[in-house]
Amino acid sequence: MSSPSEVAQAQLDAYNAQDLDAHCARFADDVVVAELNGPVTLEGIGAYRERYAKLFADFPDNRAELLGRVAVGDVVMDHERVWRTKTAAPFEAVAIYTIRGGMIRRVDFVR
Repeated sequence: MSSPSEVAQAQLDAYNAQDLDAHCARFADDVVVAELNGPVTLEGIGAYRERYAKLFADFPDNRAELLGRVAVGDVVMDHERVWRTKTAAPFEAVAIYTIRGGMIRRVDFVR
């Protein structure tokens, strides 16, 4: 089984390659995505796949640069710089992944 950091890195690599299948393969069927201390914005791998299929289609140059990573137990926190297009200014985000059994179960975003 992969370590939580390896799971986080594998999904990031697939995200940057815009490989939807490889990216989604790292997420649990009942994945939950939320804004940190805010509402749940997505539930389930079907909704997750739909959101990221659209993101990859709308932004073919989308990519994220890992600025830093902290891993404690089953939680991995990635600080990222994200570009949607080659010409748009990037933005920073933090993704907090809760990983159990080698799968991402929850993601909390800070933007």
